[in-house]
Amino acid sequence: MSQRGYHAVSMRDIAAQAAVNLGSVTHFFGTKENLLEEIYERHTRPMNQRRLELMTEAERVSDRRERLTALIRAFVIPAFSSSSDSVGGGVRFTRLRAILSMEGNETAHAIIARAFDQTSLYFLKALHRCLPEASEERILWRSHFLLGSLYYTLVNGDRITRLSQGAVDGEHPEQAVQELVDATVASLLELTHSPSLSQER
Repeated sequence: MSQRGYHAVSMRDIAAQAAVNLGSVTHFFGTKENLLEEIYERHTRPMNQRRLELMTEAERVSDRRERLTALIRAFVIPAFSSSSDSVGGGVRFTRLRAILSMEGNETAHAIIARAFDQTSLYFLKALHRCLPEASEERILWRSHFLLGSLYYTLVNGDRITRLSQGAVDGEHPEQAVQELVDATVASLLELTHSPSLSQER
């Protein structure tokens, strides 16, 4: 599914790739929808749990700029937390998320909503508590852009390496996190129209 999308893959294809009997797959999961939900549950539970832990810690920071930075890092870091597909994160799962988001499949969209909406809403409310003078609508849009950047960075880091002719390692997670965080903090601070806030350290 991470290579061909949800529609183009059958349960028979999945069983063949896993080298198991089709009957075993249908016995344990029933439908492809149930299997996809299980995949999301397996990957997103540790990611969401870590995000909530880090965001809770971030909200204790008194300085607003530092709190905003910590909140963005709390959202971004768990997606880079592991290169293993058995834990939250992982390139194949991230690619799957990106493909399903673009496919327009209602079943997949419902699964994605159940997996991420609660954590995303907490993130949005935490950002608004940090920047109350910014409108919720514009915070939502900037957060949406962060998510798109996060997907693209996780899946296409090699493009950075290619365009820089090897001068920059696009697969370097620490630098990717830092650049995403810095860009998003600057974008959100711009919404406050407060020079004093944007210059705080």
